[in-house]
Amino acid sequence: MEISATAPPFAPARARESGLLRGILILLALAFLTLFLFVPLLAVFCNAFQQGIAVYWAAIRHPDTLAAIRLTGLTVGIAVPLNILFGIAAAWSITKFDFIGKNLLITLIDLPFTVSPVISGVVFILLFGPTGPFGDWLAGHNVKILFAVPAIVIATMFVTSPFVARELIPLMQSQGTDDEEAAITLGASGWQTFLRITLPNIRWGLLYGIILCTARAVGEFGAVSVVSGHIRGKTITMPLHVEILYNEYNFVPAFAVASLLAALSLVTLALKKLAERKGHQQRFEHETYLLEQGESE
Repeated sequence: MEISATAPPFAPARARESGLLRGILILLALAFLTLFLFVPLLAVFCNAFQQGIAVYWAAIRHPDTLAAIRLTGLTVGIAVPLNILFGIAAAWSITKFDFIGKNLLITLIDLPFTVSPVISGVVFILLFGPTGPFGDWLAGHNVKILFAVPAIVIATMFVTSPFVARELIPLMQSQGTDDEEAAITLGASGWQTFLRITLPNIRWGLLYGIILCTARAVGEFGAVSVVSGHIRGKTITMPLHVEILYNEYNFVPAFAVASLLAALSLVTLALKKLAERKGHQQRFEHETYLLEQGESE
């Protein structure tokens, strides 16, 4: 009896086994997402509108809530642009140049990922507190950092600093330096090369990093909680405001503010998916272009 060389024995049984395993894994993933993502998200919105739209709108328009929204927006408006500049500069330096301490810089960029946000907040307390190395100078010049907006911005910048750089570094490494070298050879300045060559090539990866950085900045709790001082109406961001309302048993207002954060998360997820898709398309087009160039040579 001869066995076909084109199909291994028991192929139908293996196909059925593979299909069954795939179905089980999909069901497990859907069950996990339903239990730990969809149900909590639905519960947030249900509790937010539990007493009607009027109560919900009153909670959103409360002065403390508006102050928390403004402070969150201010923090994001300062921290994210600065992290964009840092991320682009770090990625540009790491991928386009060789220098002493390059590996150390890469390690330091990943540091906020490995340190608990609460620990980072404590570090800033030790640095800028009365007993810290900068405490006497800050007190002598009447500069207030802790338990004020500057500390919140600094803490947020620290925990969100890797996101833009970590999205751009692998992307720029895969693209290489050929385009920039060609532009410089043709007489373009460094700034012209960045604006006309590098930036268009990394625009979707940059957008992806900005989205992740913004989402993390909006939802940051641990580090901000340590350095804010919990001064209502002054140093309370939206996540801290949710905690305060919930601890005071103001459940509907707490869920109302939480619903805003949840809605921002959903918008962020949609933008992230768009940027991810465009980034894959851009990389595919770049690889196709390089392949065509190689064949033409």
